[in-house]
Parts: sequence; structure tokens; C-alpha cells
Amino acid sequence: MNGGDDAASSAAASGPPPSLEWRFSQVFGERTAGEEVHEVDIISAIEFDKSGDHLATGDRGGRVVLFERTDTKDNGGSRRDAEQMDYTVRHPEFRYKTEFQSHEPEFDYLKSLEIEEKINKIRWCQPANGALFLLSTNDKTIKYWKVQEKKIKKISEMNIDPSKDPGSSSPLPLIANGVHADKPQDYLSKDFPFPPGGIPSLRLPLVVTSQETNLVARCRRVYAHAHDYHINSISNSSDGETFISADDLRVNLWNLEVSNQSFNIVDVKPTNMEDLTEVITSAELHPIHCNMLAYSSSKGSIRLIDMRQSALCDSHTKLFEEPEAPGSRSFFTEIIASISDIKFSKNGRYILSRDYMTLKLWDINMDSGPVASYQVHEHLRPRLCDLYENDSIFDKFECCLSGDGSRVATGSYSNLFRVFGASQGSTEAATLEASKNPMRRQIQTPARSSRSMTSVVRRGSESPGSDANGNAHDFTTKLLHMAWHPTENSIACAAANSLYMYYG
Repeated sequence: MNGGDDAASSAAASGPPPSLEWRFSQVFGERTAGEEVHEVDIISAIEFDKSGDHLATGDRGGRVVLFERTDTKDNGGSRRDAEQMDYTVRHPEFRYKTEFQSHEPEFDYLKSLEIEEKINKIRWCQPANGALFLLSTNDKTIKYWKVQEKKIKKISEMNIDPSKDPGSSSPLPLIANGVHADKPQDYLSKDFPFPPGGIPSLRLPLVVTSQETNLVARCRRVYAHAHDYHINSISNSSDGETFISADDLRVNLWNLEVSNQSFNIVDVKPTNMEDLTEVITSAELHPIHCNMLAYSSSKGSIRLIDMRQSALCDSHTKLFEEPEAPGSRSFFTEIIASISDIKFSKNGRYILSRDYMTLKLWDINMDSGPVASYQVHEHLRPRLCDLYENDSIFDKFECCLSGDGSRVATGSYSNLFRVFGASQGSTEAATLEASKNPMRRQIQTPARSSRSMTSVVRRGSESPGSDANGNAHDFTTKLLHMAWHPTENSIACAAANSLYMYYG
């Protein structure tokens, strides 16, 4: 689990990377001014695959839309031309690939409960034989999809042209068994018009495979009836064979090839539900060690467990939580402490967590507290009562890390998102708007203290109750979902039904 030590030490020696200047790249599904957004079109999940060549989004209408990268394909230029191109202008560009209906609305008759079709999470699986594989889930059911290009088969020629039938006349009415109502069943042998000299040969319809291809999405497996509560997370294992799914009280382990059986590995349900004090909010498998799992709770803690210890992981290997500051407890303390999302860094050394107010970076080798803390909504603290009344305080914002672990990002209100430098000594802190002019909302806030093993970075505070331009926050427009490209400084984020992409 210490694979990031050498990289971290070398990065520290060379100093923090320079701050990025973010530029607009693309937008899919852009709204015109005043255009109404339909509920089913709002994006609810975003995920890059490991290569970064494909991007998937899910929406509240149960659809999954796939995009593929186009700028990496060979455009026929010479190597010298490629070398002369300015590297700074190269950035990931994507195009629409295909879409399919992943989930439909259902009704649980036993519990009299409507199950909406909204896609909660999407996770890419390992590709094979030119086909793409991914998992998608709504509140109750996980599905395993295979997306593959297939050549279209066409009928090139037919045997008989009905218009040239010498005995043809106005068609006679047919009955259910397919024969004419006023003809006997053996009429074909008597009335069929044979051409003079008979039929020289019998020609059947010829089916040929054309060079045209069509993308076909096929559901390979359905993993259902394993969760009593809403599924909030799914995560692939590094072994390529298993994955986990988590709801409020349980985490289950699945094999991709077995859809009718799962193993319960975490169960926090008390004997008496009145004793319930916390629930699971997010879970993720370690990117390298398939036996390691982290899950977060509504009390602001993260537990790291080793599945080799026991079949049911009641005890944790490590517990990560920040002690509550004395005298700071209020009615909203537990609500804003709830962690909405966690992500492992690519090397598995760090865990990034997002609660309502802050973004925190944890070293899995140090459970005394976060190594860095970034203020995202501290300026909203005076308005917690209003946020509670309009339910905005329960919004679940996602977070993401860059592939090299040097930066972190998360969303906010007014379609804003924030990017922070996570390298030691970095003062990078930018606020950007999900629009074609992202730098319009940018601010730079210097760090108050340097990052070390004993002192925690806390930066990113803004003026209370307003955004970087001094405008009042719009709590109806929120940027909940975003993803960072695995190998490049490129971010995809969802603003309602629009997918915006930026590069730095």
C-alpha cells in the first residue's frame, strides 16, 4: 500500500506543480436561455474508463450515454507534423458513441414501493475482444452491460417479385391461420400459376453481412434482490472478477459471473432499529489490493477493512475521523459531517472524502487526522438554517482526484466547481463555473499553512453567502457529479442535463 511513497518524495523535492489555467473544451446537451430542463434528462452519474478513451453518463430517466475519445486516433499525419504540433493545444476530445435504456421504473408490490429508474452509479469493467463492459445501478438493481459493434446483416435479393406474378390480382382477405377465407386449404396446389416450362430453379432470399456496423448494448446479467435499502455505491475489484455494492446498512460482494448469489461482508444493522446511529454513505474497493475496502458513514468517519480477516467484516483495520472541535457542536453538526463520497487515489495511498462543508485528504498510513482539508462551503455556515429548511443541506456532492494525485476537485452551488492543489506546498485553489467561460468565476486563495504530517491545510474560504463575483448563490443549480480523466488534466462535470468538459 506504500506504492506512492517514492512518487510523493520526488514530487516534494521538485516542488508543487504550477497552477493550471482551465479552458473550456466541449459541451454536450447545452441548454438555450430559458429552455426547460426535463427531470428525466438530468445527469446523475459520470465515469471515465481506466484508459480515459471512453466516458459514460447516466441520467434520471434510466439511460446510459457513452462517449468515445477522438483526438488520439491517427489522422494520417507524419511523425514530423505531430512533433511540430504545440503540445499545449492537445486535450481530450470526445464524441457521442451510443446510448441505451439501462433501467425502467418498477414497482415493488410486496412493499408498495415505487423504484425509480434513475442511474445512481456507473462503473467500467475490463474490456475484452473489442467489446466494452460496464455496471450500472439504480436504487435496487445492478446490471452488467456489454456494448459491442456488430456488422449489419441485410437481405440482398428476394426470389419472387409479387408485382410480376402473372396471376396476381387484388389481395383476398385472410383468416387467422393464414389462408384465404373463400378458398379451400389445398388451393395452392390447384391455382398457383406455373410459368410455361415450369420453374427452372428455386432461389431463396440471400442474407449477406455488410461492412456497416451497429453498436449493440446487451444486458449480460442482472444482480437483484440483494438490498433492502437504496444502493448508494458500486465498485470494481482490481482482480477483474468481483465487485461490491453498498446500501445504507450493508455491503455485498459479487462475482461478475454469478448473478443469483452475493456475500454480505459488512452489516451495520443493529438488532433493534431504534439503536441505529449511523449509516453507510459510500464504499470503494482499493485500486490495487482486492482485499482492501473503505466505506464512509453519516457520522463523518471512514473505515478501512481487510476482507481476509473474516467472512463478515464487523471490525475495521483502521478508522479515519477528525475529532470534533470543542464547543463547536450544534443541531447541524452531524448532518454536515456526513460524508457523501470517497475516492481512492490511483496508487491507493490516499483517500479523498467529501462532506457538506469540506474536502479532506487522508493518508491510509496515518489515522490521526486528514493530511489536508479544503474549505468548500464554509461561507454557507451562517445559512445552515435556510439550507436545512429547503433540504439543500442533504445534497450529496461527489469528489475526484487527478490521475497523478496532485489535484482534487468537487462541485458546489450555482453550477460552480472547485479545484485545489494537493501537492505539498501547493497554494492552488480555483473556483470555476460550468459554462463556456469557466474562468469567469475563478478566484485564487493562498494557503494559510503548508501541508505537513502535523499541520493540516485549510484553504478555499470565500466571502459569506455569495460566490466569487459577489452574487447570491443559486441553490437550485448544483454541480453534484464530476469525474477526472485518469491520465490527463481534464474534468467532466454535469450541470443539470448538460455535460461540460474542461482541460488545463
